[in-house]
Amino acid sequence: MTYIAKTVGFKPGERNVFFHILTACNLSCSHCYINHKQHGENSLTKEQIIEWLQLFVDKKKKTNLILLGGEPTLHRDLPHVITEAKKAGFFVTVDTNGFLFNDFLNKISPNSLDYLSFSLDGPNAEVNDPIRGKSVFDTCVKNIRRAVSMGFSVSVIFTTSLRNKDFLHKMVPLLVELKVKKFFIQVIGLRGKSAQHNIESRVKQVQVSREEWLKIVPEVALQAAARGIEVTYPKVFLDKDELFECAGNVAENFFIFPNGRVYKCPLCEDYPVNAYHIENNKLIATGGLTEESFFALDIKEGCVMNKLLQPDNIEYDKDGGVVHRISCCLLKEQINL
Repeated sequence: MTYIAKTVGFKPGERNVFFHILTACNLSCSHCYINHKQHGENSLTKEQIIEWLQLFVDKKKKTNLILLGGEPTLHRDLPHVITEAKKAGFFVTVDTNGFLFNDFLNKISPNSLDYLSFSLDGPNAEVNDPIRGKSVFDTCVKNIRRAVSMGFSVSVIFTTSLRNKDFLHKMVPLLVELKVKKFFIQVIGLRGKSAQHNIESRVKQVQVSREEWLKIVPEVALQAAARGIEVTYPKVFLDKDELFECAGNVAENFFIFPNGRVYKCPLCEDYPVNAYHIENNKLIATGGLTEESFFALDIKEGCVMNKLLQPDNIEYDKDGGVVHRISCCLLKEQINL
């Protein structure tokens, strides 16, 4: 059987809500994108979470809700939030670092959660733990096994960087053994901790080149698909004949933080340019210069936010032409079974 990656265009009527219910975490991953100055340090109460969720309910559209942090299972009321979110019609995923605090698995049923997504950045402790922390690999794998045995649908997220790119292919047999259903291969973003140094040095330190990305990621994705795993990864680079679309213009994506900021583009999260904010439990458009001011700009490089915030990952030819445009970071490639 031949598996072909297809670009998953932005679907009319589909919405994605990424809700950071807190920013606290027990880990200190080297590529963590949480920026406490911009995102806050508070943990929302369960009442606040439910009230804010109501702002994004749309019965006429499918809305994917991703509950994350920080580490969301640190919030004692997460099981209650999941129950209420399902009642409101959301398709619910929880993103976790794998520690599953507060006896999380025993407080919800597998049917109450659509996906439980674990973060792993290596096929073994030697690769994963220098990035995510001591003993993280063993803890995460143990809890993946437990979740699968209890009947939860499990996915895994792998963030690709120069530190682990050569080990991506070794994730496939591990995922098969763990009976993981979905695999998300992410490109490391220059946000949060990864953005603390100057642009040139941080690109050299963490980001995989275009050549390396295209050589490694699609092939591993095909290997995983051939073993029965659904794989998704960012498009990243556009061919000359491919249309550029900005999710900020053609899709509904909301990134909510506990200080009330609501962004439409994840690349903007290190800056106070959020399109919306929540005040007195109301979603309000932010005045002045915001991220939305840039979405309509049509530039040869593709993503205008990438050009503004991390221009050193764009290649130009000797005549100043763009070798490969950068796609919207929310545009994905998918290989289905």
